[in-house]
Amino acid sequence: MLLEVIVQSIADARAAAEGGADRLEVVRAIHQGGLTPSLAVVRAIAIETALPLRVMIRENAGYELAPGELPVLRRAAAEFVEAGVDGLVVGFARSGEVVLDDLQEVLEGLRGVRVTFHRAFDSLRNPQSAIPTLTAVSHIDRILTSGGDGPPHVRSARLSDYGRLAGPRVAIIAGGGVDEEALASFVRDGCVREFHVGRAARDGGDPDGEVSAARVRHLKTRLARPG
Repeated sequence: MLLEVIVQSIADARAAAEGGADRLEVVRAIHQGGLTPSLAVVRAIAIETALPLRVMIRENAGYELAPGELPVLRRAAAEFVEAGVDGLVVGFARSGEVVLDDLQEVLEGLRGVRVTFHRAFDSLRNPQSAIPTLTAVSHIDRILTSGGDGPPHVRSARLSDYGRLAGPRVAIIAGGGVDEEALASFVRDGCVREFHVGRAARDGGDPDGEVSAARVRHLKTRLARPG
């Protein structure tokens, strides 16, 4: 079981690593769902920890590419790839449909880069039907999703369905509203093997608070013993 923790700073990264995180997602403005961090912060975190880094590529709180954002996102993506990150976190949707053209424009010329298609997936009218479209994109190796609305057992069933549709090459990451109850349910059901946490890794669940090594350590324990 793999635990990915959202971090915004060197202090966050240090605490997440101390707590046993397996991978970090680097963002800024976590309260807006996570926006593109600065290159300086990403480089500093890469020096601080050897954990794999996935870095957010996003300039607004929605899932559509706004006017003037494309060159900014392309430049950021190229800089992060050059810095040696594990992968990028990016995705676009409009009116409930995936917008692949925008994704491909952001990634143009970036050979071999790995991509997590983020929670734009959860805004889609029919997420299941979009999965074959996403898995056909060679860059995408992960899809991040909450599993939709409902209690954990309902979300777990959806996550299992998503995993069957995605096949072995693309992993489904459970993220968005993954508290301890949901995490334990997902682990018991075996619907996913990767988990993405933000609030749950912070004392008091404050999204703008710092990551707590103790909270991350506790979540790792729950992954090992979910009962």
